[in-house]
Amino acid sequence: MTREMEAARGWVRDCTSLCVLTGAGVSAESGVPTFRGPEGLWRQRDPMSLATPEAFAEDPKEVWEWYQWRRQRIRGCAPNPGHAALAAVEAAKPDFLLVTQNVDGLHLAAGSRRVAEIHGSIWRVRCAGCGAEREERSDFAELPPRCAACGGLLRPGVVWFGEMLPREPSDAAMEMLTRCEVLIVAGTSAVVAPASGYAAVAKRRGARVIEVNPDETPVSGICDATFRGRSGEILPVLLG
Repeated sequence: MTREMEAARGWVRDCTSLCVLTGAGVSAESGVPTFRGPEGLWRQRDPMSLATPEAFAEDPKEVWEWYQWRRQRIRGCAPNPGHAALAAVEAAKPDFLLVTQNVDGLHLAAGSRRVAEIHGSIWRVRCAGCGAEREERSDFAELPPRCAACGGLLRPGVVWFGEMLPREPSDAAMEMLTRCEVLIVAGTSAVVAPASGYAAVAKRRGARVIEVNPDETPVSGICDATFRGRSGEILPVLLG
């Protein structure tokens, strides 16, 4: 074990308030398709062109075909050791929050309970008409699906590019960043705002920032410790 890992383990062990931010890399290790890279392509379409309010307004059926395909892929995925390590450390910390950009629900499946899903959940649907929201795990027989109450179009309960984050999880994340002693940033490319700025917020007020990522990111330079590799391998060691 390196000195850097020993030091980082000590920061995590000794802190009372721990915040963790996770991104697509954590889920990718469970087989969840990412937006970026060849595996994110669907019918040769760039997913970033489909995850917008404008795309949904123009062709809700096509957007839903993509989301139904994603839901089918994610349904077969299981939490990995990184998810399990995060669920375990939660029980040991009196003040803990797991902030995730992922919409797949794998943190909850692993047993995490103090979770802020700042980009929503692919398993929730919301009526664009009356605003009614519910969890729906099954595939829809007809696309695009419609609201049983008002007949309006249902949309995935996720945050699309250009939309504001849901207030409750966003506020919880920002509040935690003002008091956490340690922030772990795992599996995120740190390019999607506002989560890309969370490390800087925590760092400015004196928190230790630890990065776990195979590649260098825009926040690597301000981190107190960086570990290059898979979160499923590093997090169990860091949090164990």
